[in-house]
Amino acid sequence: MNLLILQDIPAIPGTKECRRYHLHESQVQSALKRAARMAKLTKRVKSHTFRHSFATHLLQADCDIRTIQTMLGHTDMRTTMMYTHCIPDRTAKEAKNPLDF
Repeated sequence: MNLLILQDIPAIPGTKECRRYHLHESQVQSALKRAARMAKLTKRVKSHTFRHSFATHLLQADCDIRTIQTMLGHTDMRTTMMYTHCIPDRTAKEAKNPLDF
């Protein structure tokens, strides 16, 4: 764990114990709903959307699919392959010949 993060956590008086305090799930979801409303999004947004966005952005950045599978904790590659439908296929026009570099 990063020591800088632990330094920012206040100690509990008396025990000098460091603990993290987390937001309740309902607080996160209501903030997300409010942000989606302010952005005038018509699609339903949940916190799980961040997971899908993360995987999609990794694919767009040419990250290896096996690395993404490990990061998301998928045991089956087919589960990770679901994210590839969001990425446009590269055409022969976009592919570059290594000799052209």
